[in-house]
Amino acid sequence: MTKTATNKQSDQQLNIQSLLDLENMPSMESLLNEKSTSGFTEGSIIKGRVAEKRDNGILVDIGCKAEGFISKEEFKDWASIQNDQIIDVYLEEIENERNQPVLSYQKANFAKDWTNITTRYKEGSIVKGIMKHRVKGGIIVDIEGVEAFLPGSQIDIAPVRNMDDLIGLQYDLKIVKISDERKNIVVSRRELLEADRSDKRANILKNIAKGNIYKGVVKNITDFGAFIDMGGVDGLLHITDMSWGRINHPSEMLEVGKEVEVVVLDIDYQKERLSLGYKQKTKNPWETVAEKYPIGSRIKGSVVNIMPYGAFVEIEKGIEGLIHVSEMSWTKRISKPTEMVNLGDKVEAVVLDLQPETKKISLGLRQTTQNPWEILAAKYPVGSKIKGKVRNMTSYGAFVEIENDIDGMIHVSDMSWTRKINNPTEMLKIGDEVEAVILAIDLSQQRISLGIKQMESDPWQNIESSYKIGDIVKGKISKITAFGAFVELGSKIDGLVHVSQISDEHVEKVKDVLNVGDEISARIIKIDKPERRVGLSIKAVNKEYTSEDLKAVGEQVTEALRSGDVMVGLEEAFENSGYKLDDGSSN
Repeated sequence: MTKTATNKQSDQQLNIQSLLDLENMPSMESLLNEKSTSGFTEGSIIKGRVAEKRDNGILVDIGCKAEGFISKEEFKDWASIQNDQIIDVYLEEIENERNQPVLSYQKANFAKDWTNITTRYKEGSIVKGIMKHRVKGGIIVDIEGVEAFLPGSQIDIAPVRNMDDLIGLQYDLKIVKISDERKNIVVSRRELLEADRSDKRANILKNIAKGNIYKGVVKNITDFGAFIDMGGVDGLLHITDMSWGRINHPSEMLEVGKEVEVVVLDIDYQKERLSLGYKQKTKNPWETVAEKYPIGSRIKGSVVNIMPYGAFVEIEKGIEGLIHVSEMSWTKRISKPTEMVNLGDKVEAVVLDLQPETKKISLGLRQTTQNPWEILAAKYPVGSKIKGKVRNMTSYGAFVEIENDIDGMIHVSDMSWTRKINNPTEMLKIGDEVEAVILAIDLSQQRISLGIKQMESDPWQNIESSYKIGDIVKGKISKITAFGAFVELGSKIDGLVHVSQISDEHVEKVKDVLNVGDEISARIIKIDKPERRVGLSIKAVNKEYTSEDLKAVGEQVTEALRSGDVMVGLEEAFENSGYKLDDGSSN
């Protein structure tokens, strides 16, 4: 290769390199930007000159290619801002989308105030703050230009009903938390108040002695008592220590805000609490109750409370006695006290029992009058005859009014000499007027036993004079059962025709052959006086029987009925076993 060719090639390479260098050369704009932004750091406070004051804000020159704008709203004293004035500004952004720096006058002041506050005060420091405005959950407080948060629960010891009333007021506050990262401060007023109150409590408790009487103000009333402010220390006056007598709610004696004198019953220095009493200012009336109201004495009082089991009577302030429902009437069965007394009634009663140690007095209302049962017992001794109306019935008897709301009972066993009565409705109904004999009087249990059948002699006493085995008798069928038919004979005596004695032919069902009301003739085949049984036979009427034959037939019937079963009242045994009797009304 010649020298000329070599030089030509070198020139070409130089030209290519020059072109490449020109392409990589920075533009004039980038050179200007680099120059204008050098030395600035975002998030720093820098000096700026007010280049122009406008109606809505100012333009600030910080030495960049462009001026930054700060709104009028960021200045508390807008009138004092002048052109060419040097101010501190906060550089939020070196250049925004419009190639302008983003500046803030307010944030510059906040940053300076924040540094000042955090340098001078630490967590636990006491500062003064002005209540600025409400936010959710509390109040924003101004502390020397820095906003802090005061939670609603930390404003006061007691809940604050209306936080708006506090806006504009200044208080001492305790810094409880400083967050440099989030740039916020949390303060508390409550901690200062509690600390102050604790000091006051300690001093107050030193000067209070148990057993002494002090004045306090009712702070709060609950269902179980009242809290009394004793000058900085709260004391509990329990409802049981308010009165020696009955009190349903503390509001009956106390009112919030009112001054009251109380006795200090106990002091808890650790918890800084007082137990108070009101009734202890007077002597316990129960200490002398036994001397003032001995058993058997009469008292007068007012009904102050009614319970399902009785009524409480206030004898004097702090002393109450109970009239149990069982002690309200001699004759009436009282189901609830209001049948006899009502709240506020003035009553006279007799002291039945005393238990001062448990604060109980049992009273009787009925004891103020003579026991009508004793009067009745003297007026109607056993054996006397009475007349009365049937007032009530049970399955075992009927209750008959004698007089003065006193009833006697006629048991079913005392209704008939001859019939087995299973239910009193077979003979009586409510409203019937009956005559009866007083059989027994039990004053302790307040019971009188009556009898109807005792109004006449027992027909079984002389049964032999009326009926003999072998006699043919006539009667009317009164009841039909599965085992036979009952027949009404004379002298109110019933006999039984067993199913086996109805016919020579086999009888499957008694009601297929006989009906209630039928008049029949039958032969007496058995008389059992001790057991009050009369056995009858229809099929033996037209036959001749010797005494031995009749005896044998009677034994057969007895065996058929099973030993021990009654003949006249067998329906009871069958009904008790679930066997239904037939009265002839069914087919």
